[in-house]
Amino acid sequence: MIKGIAASSGVAVSKVFKLSHPVLKIEKIDSDSKVELERLENALVKTQTDIKTIKANAVGRLADEDLAIFDAHLMVTEDPEFLDQIKELINNDSVNADFAVNEVGNMFIGMFESMEDAYFRERAADIKDVTYRLKCHIQGLNIPDLTTISEEVVIVAEDLTPSDTAQLDRKFVKGFATEIGGRTSHSAIMARSLEIPAVVGAGALLDKCEHGQDIVLDALAGEIVFSPSEDQKVEYNKKSADFLAHKESLRVLKDAETVTLDGRVVELGGNIGTPADVTGVLDNGGEAVGLYRTEFLYMGASELPNEEDQFQAYKTVLENMAPGRVVVRTLDIGGDKELDYLKFPHEMNPFLGYRAIRLCLDRPDIFSVQIRALLRASVYGKLSIMFPMIATLQEFRDAKAMVETEKKNLSKEGIAVSDDIELGMMVEIPAAAVLADQFAKEADFFSIGTNDLIQYSMAADRMNEKVSYLYQPYNPSILRLLKMIIDGAHKEGKWVGMCGEMAGDEQAIPLLLGLGLDEFSMSASSILQARSIIRESNYADLQALTEKALNCGTTEEVLALFDVEA
Repeated sequence: MIKGIAASSGVAVSKVFKLSHPVLKIEKIDSDSKVELERLENALVKTQTDIKTIKANAVGRLADEDLAIFDAHLMVTEDPEFLDQIKELINNDSVNADFAVNEVGNMFIGMFESMEDAYFRERAADIKDVTYRLKCHIQGLNIPDLTTISEEVVIVAEDLTPSDTAQLDRKFVKGFATEIGGRTSHSAIMARSLEIPAVVGAGALLDKCEHGQDIVLDALAGEIVFSPSEDQKVEYNKKSADFLAHKESLRVLKDAETVTLDGRVVELGGNIGTPADVTGVLDNGGEAVGLYRTEFLYMGASELPNEEDQFQAYKTVLENMAPGRVVVRTLDIGGDKELDYLKFPHEMNPFLGYRAIRLCLDRPDIFSVQIRALLRASVYGKLSIMFPMIATLQEFRDAKAMVETEKKNLSKEGIAVSDDIELGMMVEIPAAAVLADQFAKEADFFSIGTNDLIQYSMAADRMNEKVSYLYQPYNPSILRLLKMIIDGAHKEGKWVGMCGEMAGDEQAIPLLLGLGLDEFSMSASSILQARSIIRESNYADLQALTEKALNCGTTEEVLALFDVEA
């Protein structure tokens, strides 16, 4: 049995499809620049055709957000900064095209992989995918076509590129296992979108299996079994049937109230990145959008999105989610999340630097455009505006003042604005958590960003393997901060949500309920399971258990209280 990371839930018992990509041999060769530039141009055309074909074939199988990955790939093949550096290397050094693509590609990949933000680190996969395809076409090598698979298989590979994953037909591909990767990699995200079981980061696999060999893929436990016995096949087939039956049984909860056995009602929302994602939230019984990450509007553009484009996006989300609440997070960009068309200062510690609300307050020319678009859209649904990275009361007051200024400007222009807009803040900085009772006097709501709150509180980068053990959501110090935030808000009659990863963690939900959390926002696919857990819980019992947890000294003691494995 081989252990990996369960990236997309499910169980499959099938045959191995061993995926091997062409092995590239890159050598530096003195070459005729004119000939090499022509080879590059021909490869670019073929690569662009590939990407367009893959995207067209994936329409109807992938969500719009996933399809947008291929727009990003096309942008790479048209990016002047990327291409000019390749051409410059060919011209100045008289090197072969594949060597130039490899050199420049690796430089860009290294730049993205060094970023602290998980989203941007995973974007390195886009560059790898495009440059690999380019190099293959330059060398005249054939790239595997996964659309030709016509029997039930589990794909085993070193990794799957976004292009690979988009070609998967779940009628035949029952799952995949990769040697590398994590839960936030493109392949994992798209596997969840396709609802294909996936285990990633499992280490050496290809040397341990043969094409056509029997395989069990347990993407619930993160386990892979090659050549299972007949008894094991029966066991895992039953596990698969039980999982699918449970998944289907949750559908009856789609329109059910999110209420505990003793009457405590909470709200379940979904986190979205694009207007198209609202469909997934509604299909899974989401009652609200608890986090709309508006930075995707900026990251998917070649220039700052204008007021009209933003207005249309916000309007679409509000209309489709009505009468449910939509919590829109204002622009959370900067630091290590840079935009090609916006200049940022070089920083020693960008995660604690010029970003989010700090950038927006410093650049009212950018911030006011977003605020105006949001206010114009507010009449189409129930809008809540949330400011990220708030550290001081003055920052929050300044952000609110910007909203009031733009309200008056729009009124003078005769443009309608809702009179029922909530103005709240993300609580992700310990200083704000400690002062929650004072912020609550001026904010309409809080939404807790646990990802950053935990790593800032523990002074540990959760993506750094050497200190990742300090990323402890159940540490009593974190629980006390959460309790401080929730109690501070409730004292002023304000509601508190959570949009960090912890909100959708099945093991954390009972504890968060006991702390008094009012709203949980998570990926759409987690909503029904969360509702099931909440409806089977007793709020009073969890309150008593959580009180004990707050008086524990270690994470392990808290986990033991809630019967959770460390």
